[in-house]
Amino acid sequence: MPRLVKRFRQEPFEVKVGAESVWICACGLSSNMPYCDGTHETTKDEDPKELYWYDEDGERHETADTFRGIKSEQS
Repeated sequence: MPRLVKRFRQEPFEVKVGAESVWICACGLSSNMPYCDGTHETTKDEDPKELYWYDEDGERHETADTFRGIKSEQS
């Protein structure tokens, strides 16, 4: 089922597994979910006031935010 998720975090979460660190994707763009593959670097220049979506080729597209009332990490 398709779903829209608003994300505000652009950095992965570090999880300690014993003495080893594992990085969990927080941007939603990793091709190795749930693990970070560095794809979040493409989000660094996003305007936090805008809403974007990414196509299958990883190209970013700006869209009108008609979902202002959507639950988010910041609400």
